Amino acid sequence: MDNQTGNAVADTRDFAITDTPGEGIGQIRINNNVIAVIAHETAEKVPGVVELQGSLADDIAGMIGKKAKDRGIRIEKENEELLTIDLTVVLEFGVKIPEICFQLQTAVKSAVEEMTGQQVFAVNVVVQGIRSQRETKHEEIG
Repeated sequence: MDNQTGNAVADTRDFAITDTPGEGIGQIRINNNVIAVIAHETAEKVPGVVELQGSLADDIAGMIGKKAKDRGIRIEKENEELLTIDLTVVLEFGVKIPEICFQLQTAVKSAVEEMTGQQVFAVNVVVQGIRSQRETKHEEIG
């Protein structure tokens, strides 16, 4: 496994797609940022996920223009054909954490594989915190 540090933006290597229609016309490459956006958009649709939470490195990167869609997401290339996706999330208070995490893993793996053709080896989820509905609504109003 390539031991990469940082997040989706820190490693901007592209992933080449193999077995594509129209082979011989040219290559198709998908940047890590695209995979991070797919993972982010999919994760936000899972009931019980409040937000993807970035690390201190994400906060620092935000100061220099890092996009919010990359926060809390790290993409690693296991080998030429397999990806590992790490998600750091905040969940809604009261949910069954293992169930939500399983739904999150399944949804992200499926979406990335379906949209990119890349195989996902693992979707690792770190629950960084929990937040009550009351706190979430207060933040949206304020």
